[in-house]
Amino acid sequence: MPNGGPLGFEDTLWKAADKLRGSMDASEYKHVVLGLIFLKYIDDAFTERRATLEAELAADGITGADAHQLLESRDEYMGEGIFWVPPGARWPQIRTKAKQPGVGRVIDQAMDAVEAENPTLRGVLPKNFARPSLDPRRLGELVDLISGLGLGGAEHREKDLLGRVYEYFLGRFASSEGKGGGEFYTPRHVVQTLVEMIEPYGGRVYDPCCGSGGMFVQSENFMMAHGGKRGDLSVYGQELNDTTWRLAKMNLAIRGIDADLGPRWGDTFHEDLHPGLKADYILANPPFNISDWGGDQLRDDPRWRYGTPPAGNANYAWLQHMASKLSPRGVAGIVLANGSLSTQTSAEGEIRRKMLEDDLVECIVSLPGQLFYSTQIPVSLWLLNRNKQNGSKRGHWRDRRGEVLFIDARSLGHMVDRTHRELSSEDIAKIAGTYHAWRGEPDAGDYQDLPGFCSSAKLDQISAQRFVLTPGRYVGTEAEEEDGEPIQEKIARLKQDLLEAFEESDRLQDQVRAALERLHV
Repeated sequence: MPNGGPLGFEDTLWKAADKLRGSMDASEYKHVVLGLIFLKYIDDAFTERRATLEAELAADGITGADAHQLLESRDEYMGEGIFWVPPGARWPQIRTKAKQPGVGRVIDQAMDAVEAENPTLRGVLPKNFARPSLDPRRLGELVDLISGLGLGGAEHREKDLLGRVYEYFLGRFASSEGKGGGEFYTPRHVVQTLVEMIEPYGGRVYDPCCGSGGMFVQSENFMMAHGGKRGDLSVYGQELNDTTWRLAKMNLAIRGIDADLGPRWGDTFHEDLHPGLKADYILANPPFNISDWGGDQLRDDPRWRYGTPPAGNANYAWLQHMASKLSPRGVAGIVLANGSLSTQTSAEGEIRRKMLEDDLVECIVSLPGQLFYSTQIPVSLWLLNRNKQNGSKRGHWRDRRGEVLFIDARSLGHMVDRTHRELSSEDIAKIAGTYHAWRGEPDAGDYQDLPGFCSSAKLDQISAQRFVLTPGRYVGTEAEEEDGEPIQEKIARLKQDLLEAFEESDRLQDQVRAALERLHV
């Protein structure tokens, strides 16, 4: 499984799904499994914290009823960022009922108990495990399988487990159903690259197509790793798919992230649930090249500051929607299909020109292929910035007005299996470090153009390229090979060597022919 290495239980998950085959549609498998994974995940983390707490209390001489009272204190768990699991929702009681016909009802009751204790999840969790169409025998076997998974520990909490499981199922089901898949979970290492680049230390973070909430999880991880505290980030999101919206609510709740994802799921273009929001940071991976986004109904929308996006492709609608949400010092990191960098059709080239002339585009990064589980579409990162003059609340950066940084990272990454590539922590540091040095951040080092990798271009250079933003046009090729010989000199030398080899070949052929003519058998 991609995105940070295997989780270690992919085969178990697929076997779990197979147990439900024949009792429900393929598209329903993942929702049943994800609901159970959610209950097992929160219980494992809860049980781990409970064992630690019990040991601490014993060491302090606290036992019996006093210890039990503290072990059942919600604050002892929430204060450590651990989800409080009420007694009626704990996994052992679900597992003991796995072989009984009423196991579905027990699971539904567990979901009710969790919602009763967590108002933000009210009406969010799946609660239809007792439905007649769900075979209780197969459901019990599924409970037994998931019981064998160890989902606790800081490692799994860090890895956006629910989101990664969701991606795994999207990919497998899309493949088994013969579909290309229109939903893409953003690989963790791609999210980390964006987060490390835009550095969300505190403020308002927004994702208008938030999926399972991975952008928020990694933003929170970054902020906490750099000395922040809970509450430093205000999280706002929106998601069109109702099941994915519910998953995001679950994913964020188990981490104690207080997020405003709107009162329900909704279409960002046609029902903006955060109309007055101005965000300090935007992180997004919008659906690529969506053609049925209803653009014909939004021809005069005030968000289209740089031009009306084509009704047949939403890429430039996403860019302009996010631009409209930026605060005066706001920064956005957006994943888009590579075609957005160069398209000249349906006014997209004109929109791109106006965005550049308004000095909104700060950096473009070409990523290597094969990063996503559900699609092989090559992608790039767009970084937009409302203030390139000094650009930070945290100190003075250099004035970057009229400049755009181009990074060609297509040669980075390593294959984790036959079809999927990942960016390593060193790759991420190289990309983000180049961007930080270019911005002139303190302690980021001096920036220099590196042929074949990065180049800082001014607007007149970009204009000469008809405002095409493909990094390869600007970074050129590596100036030197590993042996230190400049590439142009090497080409000239090899060309001369080849011509001399041709001449030597011709001379030898003439000698052979002459020798053959002297032979008279």
